[in-house]
Amino acid sequence: MLSVKILTKLVRVLATPTYRAAFLRTGVAASTEHDHILEGLGLDTVVDIGANRGQFALCARRLFPKATIYSFEPLQRPAAVYRRVFKHDPAAKLFPVAIAAEAGSAAMHVLRWDVSSSLLPVAQAQHDNFPLTTEARQETVTKARLSECLDGNLIGGTALLKLDVQGYELAALQGCEDLLARFRYVYVEASFVELYVGQALANEILAYLLHLGYRLLCVANLSNGRAGRPIQADFLFVRA
Repeated sequence: MLSVKILTKLVRVLATPTYRAAFLRTGVAASTEHDHILEGLGLDTVVDIGANRGQFALCARRLFPKATIYSFEPLQRPAAVYRRVFKHDPAAKLFPVAIAAEAGSAAMHVLRWDVSSSLLPVAQAQHDNFPLTTEARQETVTKARLSECLDGNLIGGTALLKLDVQGYELAALQGCEDLLARFRYVYVEASFVELYVGQALANEILAYLLHLGYRLLCVANLSNGRAGRPIQADFLFVRA
């Protein structure tokens, strides 16, 4: 049975022509929960780390039709779907790379629900709170720093850095640090409990970005665990 949350999202997708067209053509449902956070930011550049099938990029494209979108997705299967979603959009570019503090290669833990896949092993709290989070396989992926993939001059105008990397947020931010000053906004999912072994929690992400000159603008899309307590959320930061 579909949850109320999923049904509500599906209704929004089908009610929005741009989202509906992508869904009917490729089966990819835009992450509509981000629309009310992104609206009004006036973005010219979006760097989308942890793009999966392009769910977030679809929102960015609808809200900012002239923006350049640079997406990063290291897993082969979702990356192939992303390419189909944006095959007629020359301003949406995909890099099959995981952004990290150091270049190299690593084993990605691919879960049955691959949107939750991570470079970190799944912790018990993930199993306890979310279905379909058992590991299905591992896939060797390429890691790189953001500056090894993008010339900083390509990050122009009002820019947003989005990270949805399933517990790997701090390492990914460190991999962006030499270009971070080019981003007015940082939008990152972070957890209050350890869902992946060894992950940095929300307070550490907050402290890191505050130290680098950002301030917290809002907290959105709070996700509750089975006990009803919040366990993760999306955090929007703006350069102070």
